[in-house]
Amino acid sequence: MNPLVSIITACYNAEDFIEETIRSLQNQTFTNWEWFIIDDFSEDASVSIIAEYAQKDARIKLLPLKKNSGAAIARNIGIALAKGNYMTFIDADDMWLPQFLAENMARIKHTEGFLCASYDLYDESLKLKLGELIVPEYATYSAILKTNTIGSLTAFIDISRLGKEFMPEIKYRQDMGLWLKYLKKINRVEGIRQSLAIYRIRKQSLSGNKLNLLQHQWTFYRDVEKLSVVQSSYYFTIWMYYGSKKYWLLKKS
Repeated sequence: MNPLVSIITACYNAEDFIEETIRSLQNQTFTNWEWFIIDDFSEDASVSIIAEYAQKDARIKLLPLKKNSGAAIARNIGIALAKGNYMTFIDADDMWLPQFLAENMARIKHTEGFLCASYDLYDESLKLKLGELIVPEYATYSAILKTNTIGSLTAFIDISRLGKEFMPEIKYRQDMGLWLKYLKKINRVEGIRQSLAIYRIRKQSLSGNKLNLLQHQWTFYRDVEKLSVVQSSYYFTIWMYYGSKKYWLLKKS
């Protein structure tokens, strides 16, 4: 029997996108998966859309929360429920190419148990390709502290070997916090240079208080990773450099 892959999604107000995400999973060439969609008290039609698909596909398991709790808590509920040999994540507005799961399954046994893949960047309507994020061949704990090249839509983890870890319950960088937990156990995450997913750049992605995001990054280094002021300053400076390059690239697109 094929190993089981557990997929985890935190959903909030994704009625405009969730059907495309669902269809991208149903089109996977590897089919032995379970999918926990934790709806974080959406105020739109997300729950009814997901429920309709879940009635027809037993692999899709909908868990509506009774209050808005944040992505970290929602994802951690999915992690706790996961029964698979492998664990992966996708947001409710992103998509996988049909070979995403199969490609990871073929490669994971030749790694330390942690993979990520490159992905394409598209605008909200998926009409305009904005670029590609090509992951390095591998990344270490230190490298991820400098710039997080592991997209939450392509991380693929062998939990039969590495066990379950949970995301820190913080508003930002919770996925990065999970990757770093695994990279404290192993030497590196391997990168698949081939693009296997589509990341949707929504209009609000480039807005908001950038100073606030910088504050969260600094707090992550100090409070989550427990780095010294000197270490935090070093990684924070490099993070700002890479972050500014990525931000201006998207602004020009």
